[in-house]
Amino acid sequence: MFPERRLRRLRKRTFQPLFKETRLAVSDLVMPLFFDETIEEAVPIGSMPGQYRYPLGDAGAVAERLQRTGLSAVLIFGIPREKDAVATSAYDGDGVVQRAIAGMKAACPDLVVITDVCACEYTDHGHCGIVGETCNGGRDLLNDPSLALMQKIAVSHARAGADIVAPSCMLDGMVRAIRTALDGSGFAEVPIMSYSTKFASAYYGPFREAADSGFSFGDRTTYQMDPANAREALLESEEDAAEGADILMVKPAGLYLDVLAEIREIGLPVAAYQVSGEYAQLKAASALGWLDERKCALEALTCIKRAGADLIITYYAEDAARWLHEEQ
Repeated sequence: MFPERRLRRLRKRTFQPLFKETRLAVSDLVMPLFFDETIEEAVPIGSMPGQYRYPLGDAGAVAERLQRTGLSAVLIFGIPREKDAVATSAYDGDGVVQRAIAGMKAACPDLVVITDVCACEYTDHGHCGIVGETCNGGRDLLNDPSLALMQKIAVSHARAGADIVAPSCMLDGMVRAIRTALDGSGFAEVPIMSYSTKFASAYYGPFREAADSGFSFGDRTTYQMDPANAREALLESEEDAAEGADILMVKPAGLYLDVLAEIREIGLPVAAYQVSGEYAQLKAASALGWLDERKCALEALTCIKRAGADLIITYYAEDAARWLHEEQ
């Protein structure tokens, strides 16, 4: 019995563009950037070939370069000159992220500037908030004192001109706390893109070099998620949606497409972060000639979109924008 349905009929090369189910677009992509107030020239990030720490003086030029590729959004991180136990510089009105926002918006007012709201780059211990003694006598991230810190950081970013704030610390109640602070400070129109499902992944390694955010003790498994837990992952995003998040996020992206597809069903826009380790392994294999970098990178990004991402935060954003233009 020969099958009556022949799926290969529609796979002729001339037909392929007509029946493509998922289309990756430049407008789907968000470029992460690192600004360092201790440098005067861009510094390459060794574990992330093609990526740099930029001096604040380059903020406008970087914004213009990315906008010329068609990219419309960036996510910025800051490396401050000074760190302390309570991340004072994270909410300084003249801080590194605050000044980077001003520089980018002055050059490209229509560029959507998203800011990472966290403390790991600003604390001398490298954890994502206020650290103290727990009820069992150990040291760990303290949830509620850290919420007050996130409120200060988010408001300072909004005051500096951020279009969207993105809390990444995985604290219980962080979205409600930040929404309350933004609304009470006159920033009710600033959306929150919550890192609502963020796993305690080993794939963040290169980021720690890029952002100078390694931790001095312990790990982040008491506040970031166990990679084995899918039901809990959904609950985390449902909680943030109920607290008022405007956009949810899954991080990392490529290893967690099953979770991404589930969170898509909540109904809010969803971002997915293709993290530093995902980028670095593609770069390394491509440098050895084992993979076709362009094809593999675009395949990975397309699959993230197919799973349900509305936005893809990726270090490949600039390259992918160029490749997609070339395919048109």
